[in-house]
Formats: sequence, C-alpha cells, structure tokens
Amino acid sequence: MKHSTQLLLSAFASLYLASCSPEKSPPVTPSRTPVPPVKTTANTAYRTPATSGAAMRNPDVNMPSNFDKAGGISFSRVAAPGPYIAITFDDGPHASNTPRLLDILRARNVKATFYVIGRSVDMYPGIVRRTVAEGHEIGNHSYTHTKLSGLSNDRVISEMRKTEDAIFNASGVRPRTMRPPYGALTQSQRQMVHQTFGYPTILWDVDPLDWKRPGSSVVTSRILSGTKNGSIILVHDLHGSSVDAMPETLDGLLRKGFRFVTVSQLLAMAGTAQASAGSPAAGGLHGTGD
Repeated sequence: MKHSTQLLLSAFASLYLASCSPEKSPPVTPSRTPVPPVKTTANTAYRTPATSGAAMRNPDVNMPSNFDKAGGISFSRVAAPGPYIAITFDDGPHASNTPRLLDILRARNVKATFYVIGRSVDMYPGIVRRTVAEGHEIGNHSYTHTKLSGLSNDRVISEMRKTEDAIFNASGVRPRTMRPPYGALTQSQRQMVHQTFGYPTILWDVDPLDWKRPGSSVVTSRILSGTKNGSIILVHDLHGSSVDAMPETLDGLLRKGFRFVTVSQLLAMAGTAQASAGSPAAGGLHGTGD
C-alpha cells in the first residue's frame, strides 16, 4: 500500500512539472492598447497665459525667402539690415507641446522655424501639416537625433534623406536648411550636406539652455538679454517648460522692437547674410536631455 501511494504521488508530481515546463506553456500575446489619435486642429481649449502686459503682435513681414545658396555654408546669426530675428524650435513635433506652442505663435502673428526629427514627423504628420499651413518653416534635424559628427558621410546623407522624405510626405514641402543635433557637424560634413542637399547648416547665437529646465522666467531672461539684430534663437518645443516661457519671451522681444522672420527670410535679407565668425565649433554640443 505504501509503495502504491508513493507511485501515485510520483505520477502526480511528474504531471505537475510537465504542465509548468517552458515547452508546454502557452505563448503570451502582448496586449495592444489603442493609440489615441493626435489632435491636429486648433486647440480651442487652450488660452495663452496672461503676461505682464497686453499680448503683442508681430507685424506682417512680406519678405523674400529665396536666399542665395552660394552665400554661405554655416550660420549662427545674420548681418540683418534691421531688428529682424529668427526664433527656432528643435526636437519636435511633440504631441501636446507643439500644438500649444502653435497657438501662442498664432496669437502674436509670429512665424518661427521648426527643426524637426524625422521619426517624430512620421509619428505626428498632422502637426507638421498644421505647422506649415500656419506659415512656419520646417528644417531638417536628422531622423534619429544622433550625433552626426561621429557618422560616415553615407549615414549622414541617410539621416538627412529620410527626414526630408518624412517632411515632404507629411506636408508637401521640403526643408531648405538643416540643424545638426547637438550642433555637432564637422566642417567637411557641412560642406558635403550643402553640396548634396543645398542645406546651409543653421546654428544659433542665443541659447537659453532651456534643456536644463531652469524655469520659464530664466529662459525668458536669457533670451531677452542675449538677442540682437540678426540673432538666431534656440529653443526646444520638446520641453513643456520651454513652451511655458514663450508668451512672456515673445511679448518681451516685440516690446523691444524686434520683428520675427523665418530663418530663410533672415538669410535672404538684402544679400547681406554672411556666415558668422563666432559660430559654435564644428563639434560643439548643445544638450536636449535625450
């Protein structure tokens, strides 16, 4: 009897272990949560935050944007013939920050230049369509936001080409300028990109270091104190705190008499665009927190 009981228990144990073995376990199918559609129309629920005074309005600037592609390979600012500046936004489009920023810009008639990441364009094409429809310029910021200065020429061309195609597929327009992630592009790479795509490399002369998230008031203060005629201002719409800083920043610049244009308009002004001798070094970095 004892021997029979042991045999029975042994049989049950074998069956239990067999049922728990990896070979017998049923495959696990991951659940797929539906991705909500991205809202690409105007965000009517958003209201521009109150500032210290009435919201300013950028005057209509009907200036040419066809710049001379032989006029320079790299720019950090432009010798503008007046108080004209270009504000640029990197690392978008972002699902919520970019539409909110577009509302802020539209309320002030400000036209900006957006240096977009190709893979994000593929994720949110409707936001890019809205950006173009509202008169802003789109620039090439690579497809994967990798440090281009460490890549071969073929890889750099691939990053540029994939992003250009993504932008065109989303909006029907092609970028005319590029900005390397982290500002990192060697001089020979800048020349190669210019020769291949006609893109001048656009850097900046005003960097509030908003990627460090110092607070919206600090971002505003740094931009207001550093901007001068012909400046190219670097901001990231990837960060909500940077977008929070924009109402006060834009109004403050307008009160100081500056007028906003796109990067291409800035380059085209009166044929006076010259590459700045003070541009960041070819391998210089600016962070984005990613």
